[in-house]
Order: sequence, then structure tokens, then C-alpha cells
Amino acid sequence: MTETPAAVENVIILGSGCAGLTAAIYAARANLEPLVVMGVEAGGQLSLTTEVENYPGFPEGVMGPELIDRMRRQAQRFGARFVAGDANAVDLSSRPFAIQIEGEPHRTRTLIVCSGATARMLGVPGEKRLLGHGVSTCATCDGAFFRDQEVVVVGGGDSAMEEAIFLTRFARRVVVVHRRDELRASKIMQERALANPRIEFLWNTYLTEVLGGNQVEAVRLWNHETDERWEMKVEGVFLAIGHVPNTEIFENQLRMDAQGYLVPKDPGRSLTDVEGVFIGGDVHDHVYRQAVTAAGAGCRAAIDAERYLERVGEVSQPTAGATSR
Repeated sequence: MTETPAAVENVIILGSGCAGLTAAIYAARANLEPLVVMGVEAGGQLSLTTEVENYPGFPEGVMGPELIDRMRRQAQRFGARFVAGDANAVDLSSRPFAIQIEGEPHRTRTLIVCSGATARMLGVPGEKRLLGHGVSTCATCDGAFFRDQEVVVVGGGDSAMEEAIFLTRFARRVVVVHRRDELRASKIMQERALANPRIEFLWNTYLTEVLGGNQVEAVRLWNHETDERWEMKVEGVFLAIGHVPNTEIFENQLRMDAQGYLVPKDPGRSLTDVEGVFIGGDVHDHVYRQAVTAAGAGCRAAIDAERYLERVGEVSQPTAGATSR
């Protein structure tokens, strides 16, 4: 018995965070009926965030999961379809592109990659449970919630120093916890952080546990040089030990930088070196990593995909039966 080949989609979007959902809204309004692969972390990092105060149009703020839900419903209103799970493999060597979604084969004329980046975690008790409740991976996003409070920043690179300096605008006290006896940050960032009177440093120290009920109340620390262990009361824990872009399935197929972030064909564009493949959001942006910049990048990718399909004259309606779930 011969299997019927999978229907060819106009657009498949990988990721359901701000970038992926914005791309879905624009692609759906262009009558492309995009198929959105929600990913392992459905909703992206905003789904792990509590209140968002810096997204335009919400003067009183909005909960991260609520913002994601609104964007998803907006995309569905225009005809976007959603499938749970993650893309396991992709073949960009021939057209239409072949994608395995939880082992199920799909084909598509264009692909928009908005699979994002995952913040590195310490892997200590209490960390994940209190993520969004005092534990944060983004000082720019959450710093204003910690006015006149005491916080710790974990890390020793440029990102950690930037986070610590930024947090001094709000927090009463900022303590940098670093496992080594010197920083990895660039010289100028080191000088700025070390000269800031509101930043303290704990050298040769590991954060071993985050304590608290519904909110962060304290952390447990360990100095591996002296073997001293103690608790320190804080209201916030900021993890600044890097991000891992979710790009593993594109190795040897799309151009990446040394950290694994996808590289656009031209700066400021969503195009890649493979025609018909477009990128948006944190999967290539390791500078801003904001909801609003991710949304803008998703918009850009959808418009570029629509124009590509118009140029090659390959737009068609997906077959019936591919429904949201």
C-alpha cells in the first residue's frame, strides 16, 4: 500500500513565543494559514514570567502567560493552526522542506524559525519553582519590581556585570556571586562594576539553593575555598550565566555563530542563506532579548516569507484536516 505524501504547507513556524506568534498573526492575515509548532517551552520565556510592564499597550501591565494567550487567540482568529510538541529533525537540502514534528513528517514551502533561546540555569533546589517569583533571567525585564530590595546576580561575564549595574537603579543592594576569584567580563565592564558603590562581590562562591515559599526569601551560599556555608536574605535572584539558542536541529544546515545563534544573510533582515527559510527573535538576537523586539522580528520574518512566496508563485491553501490541537 502506497502512503499518501504529507500535504505541503505554505508556512511552518517553529516556536510560540512573541516572535513566533507575531509571525503567525501576520502570516495568517496574509491567508497563508501557517502551522505553528509550539515547542517544548510553549509560549517561550514569557510563559515563565509573571507581570510584564514594558510591553506597549498595557499601561497597567499584563501577566506573561496572559499576553501569550492573547497573541495566540489573535493568530487563531485569522486562521493560524497550532500543533503541540517540538520539531525533532529538519531537511533543508531539497524543496519542499521536510520537518519531523514529534516523529510525524511535514512538508513546507517556507520555514520561519522562532525557536528562541533557553536561559542557562544553575540546577539548584528552588530555582525553577521560584522562576518568575523572585528568580529572573532578565534584569531589563524585571528589575523595576525590586525597588529598594536586596538581590543577587550570579555570573562573572559581561552580561552579569550589565545586569548588576542596571539593577543598581532599583535595588538597595546588589551582590554578585561568582564561582571564581576574578571576573570573565571585559576590562571596561569590570571597571564599571567594581567601581559602583552599590555592588558587592562574593568570590569563589556558589549559590547552592534558593529559599522561599511563594517568593524568594533567601539563598544558600558556599565558598569552595574556605568551605564556609551560610544563608543570605534576598528578595531577588538574577541568573546571568548565558543562554543556549534552540538551534541544534539546524547544525550544518543554517549558518550559526560560535555560540549557536542563527546568522541572517544580511544584517537587519530575516533572510538566511537558504532561500525560503527565515528567522526571528532570540534564536538570532542575543543582544536585546525583549518581547517587543522579538515581536518585531517575527513580523519581519512573516512579511519576508509572504513576499518570497509571491515571488516564486507557490502559494496554495493547506489541505483540510490540519487542525489546531
